[in-house]
Amino acid sequence: MLKQLRSNKKARALYTLVCVVLAGFFQAAIIQVFMKPMNLLSSGFTGVAILIENITSTFFGFSFSTSLGMLALNIPVALFCSKTISKRFTIFSLIQVFCASFFLRVLKFGPLFDDPLLNIIFGGFSYGLMTVLALKGNASTGGTDFVALYISNKKGKSIWGQVFIFNACLIIIFGAMFGWEYAGYSILFQFISTKTIDSFYHRYERMTLQITTSKPDEVIAAYIKHYRHGLSRLDGHGGYSKAPMSILHTVVSSYEVSEVVELLREVDPHVIVNAFKTENFFGHFYLKPIE
Repeated sequence: MLKQLRSNKKARALYTLVCVVLAGFFQAAIIQVFMKPMNLLSSGFTGVAILIENITSTFFGFSFSTSLGMLALNIPVALFCSKTISKRFTIFSLIQVFCASFFLRVLKFGPLFDDPLLNIIFGGFSYGLMTVLALKGNASTGGTDFVALYISNKKGKSIWGQVFIFNACLIIIFGAMFGWEYAGYSILFQFISTKTIDSFYHRYERMTLQITTSKPDEVIAAYIKHYRHGLSRLDGHGGYSKAPMSILHTVVSSYEVSEVVELLREVDPHVIVNAFKTENFFGHFYLKPIE
């Protein structure tokens, strides 16, 4: 069992490593192919790094490169925030930042489209998919993710509203210095990338499971052994078979649904599970931290 657990940890680590390296490569490619030709600004620390490069090269006669700026901004914040967020998450997120910085240095890509709209649409969509790739590997692209998770774990509340204000201020500074047209393009770019993330990454969505089983005791025992969500039980009889049946009710995160269903089928091969999205949920809900 211990050997299998270690093997699973190694497989997960390898999967995460592949995800963050690919995410770093795609981030560098997207910046060079779509963003720089159109003078687009992304959100977060990457946007700050791009803004610093534009300011130094335009007003000060030297260029503080985006790749160097990404490292300079992310490393100290990651080291500080690692006290309250997962070390594994921090390390792999930093690997993603290092890979993106490295690929920005060594790779040279030219623009794919001349049309601004095509650059914005394909660039925003690609940037969103790149972020999802890192998130699916249980890592991130760094930056404001470190700060948001740090404060969330420390204070017990999210600060995504403040992150939005930070990005808005970034856009205003960018627009005032380099033109509101480019700021408008950047807002559209960020909107498309955000909607793409929202469409493909559902970690924070909740699902209600209605479970019908003839083995309620065994199912409940297996469920509470592996998951920390509450469970309600209602006993009755089948309308057709007249046999004793139980309906169990629980709410889980969307990424847990397939694992829960697989577990329930192992205990009761005839179990019936009805899963539907929970729009509003009031009360305590356990969300497994990113490891």
